[in-house]
Amino acid sequence: MIGTLTSLSHRVVAVLGRVSMYRLVLMALSALAVIALVLSAFGVFSAEPLITPAPLELLATAAVLVVVCAAADAGARRVLGLSWRLESSLITAGILLFILRPTVEPLGLLGIAVAAAVASLSKYVIAWRGRHILNPASAGAAGLAVLSIVAPDLGTPSWWVGTPAMALPVIIAGLAVLWRTEKVRIVLVFLVAAVAVAVLRVSVQSQAAGFPFDLGTTFWQLLWSSPFLFLGAFMLSEPLTLPPRRWQQFTVALVVGVLAGWPISLGAISLGQERALLIGNLVAFALAFSARAAVRLRLERRADVTPTVRQLEFRVSRPLSFAPGQYLEIDVPHRHADARGTRREFSIASAPADLPLLRIAYKDNATGKRAVSSFKRALAAVPDDGALSLTGIWGDFVLPKRTDSALLLVAAGIGITPFVSQLRQLRLAGEDRDIVLVYVASEASELAFREDLEQSGVPVIVFTRDRPADLPRTWMWAQGVRLDADGLQQVVPDLAARHTYISGPPALIADLAPALEKSRSLTTDAFSGY
Repeated sequence: MIGTLTSLSHRVVAVLGRVSMYRLVLMALSALAVIALVLSAFGVFSAEPLITPAPLELLATAAVLVVVCAAADAGARRVLGLSWRLESSLITAGILLFILRPTVEPLGLLGIAVAAAVASLSKYVIAWRGRHILNPASAGAAGLAVLSIVAPDLGTPSWWVGTPAMALPVIIAGLAVLWRTEKVRIVLVFLVAAVAVAVLRVSVQSQAAGFPFDLGTTFWQLLWSSPFLFLGAFMLSEPLTLPPRRWQQFTVALVVGVLAGWPISLGAISLGQERALLIGNLVAFALAFSARAAVRLRLERRADVTPTVRQLEFRVSRPLSFAPGQYLEIDVPHRHADARGTRREFSIASAPADLPLLRIAYKDNATGKRAVSSFKRALAAVPDDGALSLTGIWGDFVLPKRTDSALLLVAAGIGITPFVSQLRQLRLAGEDRDIVLVYVASEASELAFREDLEQSGVPVIVFTRDRPADLPRTWMWAQGVRLDADGLQQVVPDLAARHTYISGPPALIADLAPALEKSRSLTTDAFSGY
């Protein structure tokens, strides 16, 4: 059952991975804006008791947000000598559209412009080592809330998106984003905490006031008529303000959920939605202080590892820490970027002990039938000694701490890279663990990092169409064995006693996951392509 669900999940990731995370978020927000405009035009929002945005108010507010966010971002990046990323500006504007009160009043539009400027500039002013600390939209909304204390005509955050009419569209669009970013569980923890605490708050306040309390009605009202769904899917899930490890992300989700579910009064304002997220951002910053840095990478050398796999070795500009198996994100600004954008994620192929040198590898399909992405062309054009920006390190694809756990590592194609980092670090640290590696490649010439793998000393079972030459003593070619449940059981007889880690393209992971159901546990790491 677990393998089947994993297979289905990665087939969805394989489809969503064709679009960059940033562009997918922008597409989702754009779809929600169109839906909101249609609902408003047909008078659906008129039945809502609190916020009833009219079509003209939505259009005017959206126009002000787009212009101000784009101008502020472009101006700040020009001053700092950075390339402008329009998608980032539009995403900030799109989120603010749903959490500020739409209006056509001049003072109200001025307040919206102020919120947009604060949101955009917070990325550069409230930042640490090149990365913003606070969610930009939350910073902008909170800034307007504080300003409204002395100038109420400028408006306040309204979170009008938290209406039953928008609930289903937000769920569908949000699920696409969360599935792509693998943050579904994080946001579920937030939702459970927020709704549970909010139900408790309503119960306590109802009893104190002598009002009747109905658990079922309260629960559904809080779920469908609150901003929790939008806050979780489009704001809490922002990768740049989340810490790198999953347990840290769960901690942040709980903190934000509790604070959003029971807003604390601060006198003139309350500690509500966007301010709860800002506190969560500060908790995330504290949990991962050393990992939050935009690090400059200088290209030292490049090499062809196989006929189609290229390796890049960089020197990092400042101290950096990571766990073997984690991945980094690199930004390669270039003109005419395709749908996948200018940023990509790469598993780190070197060990922490190799720092300040750091390696990544990628598959170059320039000679194949598939079109080469604009990112790959830009990456290939980076000159020797050229500089790139590492925007963050994330991931939980790390080996268990218990050294007595028997492990099966399954690598498909370029998915070998995180295992190279892990096995190299184990060798350099002198650790001896019970590990078997299954390496799947299209042909023998595509077996990458053979030297690193051979030096690790672990048994390697190779699945290729042709027989590899000069295999090391601990390696075996799975000649004639099908890569399915029976075949894996044949080459790894103690499969049921091993914890399995599989890395590779989502579609291939989806094919192999059901065959690995018999293992003690299954951890996956999908490469969505470059």
